[in-house]
Amino acid sequence: MSANLSEFMEGAARRLRSDCPPVAEGMLTRVVGMTIEAVGFDAALGQRCLIRQGPDRNLQAEVVGFSGDRVYLMPAQKVSGLRPGLRVRPLVMSADVPVGEGLLGRVLGGDGEPLDGAGPLHDVDFAELDARPINPLARAPIRQPLDVGVRSLNGLLSVGRGQRLGIFAGSGVGKSMLLGMMTRFTEADVTVVGLVGERGREAREFIEEILGVEGMRRAVVIVSPADDAPLLRLRSARLATRIAEDFRDRGKNVLLLMDSLTRFAQAQREIGLAIGEPPATRGYPPSVFARIPDLVERAGNSEAGKGSITAFYTVLAEGDDMQDPVADAARAILDGHIVLSRTLAEEGQYPAVDIEASISRVMPSIASREHRSWAQEFKKLWARYQQNRDLISVGAYAPGADEETDRAIAALPAMRQYLQQAFDERVDFPNGVAQLAALFGAPQVMPDSRGTLPAASNAPRRQLRSGPATERR
Repeated sequence: MSANLSEFMEGAARRLRSDCPPVAEGMLTRVVGMTIEAVGFDAALGQRCLIRQGPDRNLQAEVVGFSGDRVYLMPAQKVSGLRPGLRVRPLVMSADVPVGEGLLGRVLGGDGEPLDGAGPLHDVDFAELDARPINPLARAPIRQPLDVGVRSLNGLLSVGRGQRLGIFAGSGVGKSMLLGMMTRFTEADVTVVGLVGERGREAREFIEEILGVEGMRRAVVIVSPADDAPLLRLRSARLATRIAEDFRDRGKNVLLLMDSLTRFAQAQREIGLAIGEPPATRGYPPSVFARIPDLVERAGNSEAGKGSITAFYTVLAEGDDMQDPVADAARAILDGHIVLSRTLAEEGQYPAVDIEASISRVMPSIASREHRSWAQEFKKLWARYQQNRDLISVGAYAPGADEETDRAIAALPAMRQYLQQAFDERVDFPNGVAQLAALFGAPQVMPDSRGTLPAASNAPRRQLRSGPATERR
């Protein structure tokens, strides 16, 4: 008996001398909807907790707010079987997430655990979920074009390495198709895909049909389907961004694809409204409009000579309303936006890029003067035709009434053919610019991969050819 007592006393003394102080457990007092309230313990915002439901059953939750001695928790798993008086224990372990080369080829959930059945993670490092922000003055400027393999984007909405772009569209207009094309064709060292709050069946289709075996070797996929808890959906977007940041810090050029930013905002709306935030704009609480730039600003270039993150975020415009609060907030913070038109999609144009409504804010810094002139002329003629489309379609326009409109009508077949592209067809940046030049009867110049044209290239001519000027690869 004395020996047992001695061992007990020594164990108690070791616990008192340890660096980890004793953790006080709290008690569950209230559950309303997705909000869990507990009292009697000390925990910080963002800290993970365990709700003890039984000897072998625990529910993970995260601290999302507090009021007085009440702590508000949001579950990270599906809720069932909770009752008053359950013990709540804050976890003292850090909320580090896996990063590093060992993640290539793997599929993870929003909690960082593997979903692909390939066993535990190996050769990975661990880092905090939210990295320290980069000094904005230390970021390298965007000066190099990125080949995305889509003719209309390479030629008319040139993308720069380190740019952040939004793909805006209503449901069923082709966001996922365009995202898939860029995933397959874009030149990048690593691809990080975040499937946030979308249909669960899309995950396997995206991995098998779009990435394929070859693409998965240089890719990491984070999946959090629509039936996941909002906290997990929110965390999956942050996890995908953190993994991309780690590869960028290792000197890699990373392609980050987030589908979708709208589901990320909706997850934050669910959390914010559940803990009592006031609905500010169409039911979205203020925290949503703080979360969006907090996530997006983490992408982009690092310091000069280091890696980059080129990010594409899909934005679902509910009811095709491009003034939707999330779409409006994203458009203001991103470096450009690609708008997909339902009208063009219904006419059979794929990808259904609305050239008039889309813009790349970095194109003036990465495209040559001649290239910009051709793109501007293309957009001007396209807009002139759209302005007179109703008159032309009913036969009310008389040929010769306006020279610019006549040119737009003559050029329409060639412009339509330039904008269309098959899903499995790749048009690289030099060919996209060369085909744009050919539309204007300019000499067949071929820029290099940086978008630089030969010094002897002539300025674009004003006459736009009416015949097809594209070639399939």
